[in-house]
Amino acid sequence: MSSDGSASLLTNGVRSMRPMLVTAVIFSFFINVLLFVSPLYMLQIYDRVLASRNETTLVGITLVAAFALAVYAMLEMLRSRILVRAGMVFDRRIAGPVFDAVHRGTLRRPGAGHDAALRDVDTLREFLTGSGLLAFCDVPWTPIFLLACFALHPWFGWMALTGGAVILGLTLVNEVATRHRLEAANLASGAAGRQARASLRNGEVVRAMGMLGALRELWRARHDEVLLHQALASDRAGLIVAATKFVRMFLQTMVLGVGAYLAIHREITAGSMIAASIIIGRALAPIELVVANWKGFTAARASYRRLRGLVEAAGPEPRRVVLPRPQGRIEAEAVSVAAPGSTLPILRDVTFRIEPGSVVGVIGPSAAGKSTLARALTGVWPLLSGAVRIDGSELGHWDPQALGRHIGYLPQDVELFDGTVAENIARFEAGDEAAIIAVAQRAGCHGLIQTLPDGYNTRVGPGGHGLSGGQRQRIALARALYGDPSLVVLDEPNASLDQAGEAALTQAVSALKERGTTVVIVTHKMSILSEADQVLVMSGGAVQAYGPAEQVLGQIVGPRPVPSLVPAAGDGHRAAAG
Repeated sequence: MSSDGSASLLTNGVRSMRPMLVTAVIFSFFINVLLFVSPLYMLQIYDRVLASRNETTLVGITLVAAFALAVYAMLEMLRSRILVRAGMVFDRRIAGPVFDAVHRGTLRRPGAGHDAALRDVDTLREFLTGSGLLAFCDVPWTPIFLLACFALHPWFGWMALTGGAVILGLTLVNEVATRHRLEAANLASGAAGRQARASLRNGEVVRAMGMLGALRELWRARHDEVLLHQALASDRAGLIVAATKFVRMFLQTMVLGVGAYLAIHREITAGSMIAASIIIGRALAPIELVVANWKGFTAARASYRRLRGLVEAAGPEPRRVVLPRPQGRIEAEAVSVAAPGSTLPILRDVTFRIEPGSVVGVIGPSAAGKSTLARALTGVWPLLSGAVRIDGSELGHWDPQALGRHIGYLPQDVELFDGTVAENIARFEAGDEAAIIAVAQRAGCHGLIQTLPDGYNTRVGPGGHGLSGGQRQRIALARALYGDPSLVVLDEPNASLDQAGEAALTQAVSALKERGTTVVIVTHKMSILSEADQVLVMSGGAVQAYGPAEQVLGQIVGPRPVPSLVPAAGDGHRAAAG
């Protein structure tokens, strides 16, 4: 994907905010003009009211000032609301596509931490709708206050100009001094977070084998690295922030001192001295607000860069013509596949053909490429070369979302999502309750679900870890069968099943066969192949044999068995490639 194309998602999101941002900038002009109310009021009090002792003048200018300040407050409120709505528009425009890009990026580069992009969307939106952006809206109008300072006396103008330049210079020094340390801290923090999440996901293994201490020390080392980088960055930033505060407070003090000197020499009035103090404060306020929100600006900038990198890594998702429901004819032609992020092939020149309604068993030793083949057939992993066709159309020609409704997939590592059993079976779409129950009955898990505390309304929790492995597998089988798919791919579907579960699985495969559904079963167990029409034998990432089940299985389990092709049921069924 080109750089321009990758940035289009984010630029379009910002462009969607443009009318509201322009309105906010226009409001900022009037808000900054109305900030002259206080100095002008003080100028009139000192130079007119106190001199004339006219109460009518005092009441009149007070009412005018009150009205102007009320308008100022209303514009401030409206500007804030406009920016909040702009953030909502921005979020609606990019949040969904970024979620899709995170999913594609995670498939292409697992473990790259793409899920952080969802937090980056929040960071960017919060900056675009918060006080940081307000500061940038006000900064362009700072010259108005500088001109007012010069109008009161050139010395005031030069003091405001010099003070603003020094504060901005210190801000840039702060950016240069802390950028690399903060980037290193973010990287170390991400690594520590990923290590901690991995430890929590595998909590049972950690507890059972006493690995907690070693993993805690590993996390602590990375966490200490984060603290070190943050401390060094904070030390440098603290020094510069202190210098910034000194410059601001010294300047405010000197304004009064210089104003008193000029008033003594009758170059300005006492009211001008007070007005100059207020105006210089207003001139420096946006600059100080930029300094205060510089950390938010740098965070938003880093989030933008990460989001842009994610969109580039994930690649585009082009619009495709929605093809009709497939019959289930599968063709693999010289297919080679590598794990995401790798160029080392796991599958090499795999070629075969499956007719609609056939049941094909895929067997072979561990690391033979069986699970990789399942991922390739379902489009989960991209191909290095070759083609996988469904009903004559390559996988890349199908709209993934539309094709997914016609595919049932039971992966080797089963994981359910946080929701009810019914929602998981219906793939979290608006499901027909009768269809959910019917597919659970076909999968042989209707009775099992009825034994759960709330039946189909039982919440399984994140990952479905509140259920046993066999329960998760049988519910995931029902999910794979939901929607009457044309192709069902089952990867080690009986790995966690007892005898009753295997019998239910065999009946489900038989029912799929009767309905004319194409079924691909990756397995180590021969019992599940009783319904198979063909058997595909894999070894070393290549096809060793493919043909009618009776013929191929006869060669394997007959007088001259090939034990290396069919290892024991528990031998390596969790291998990533096999």
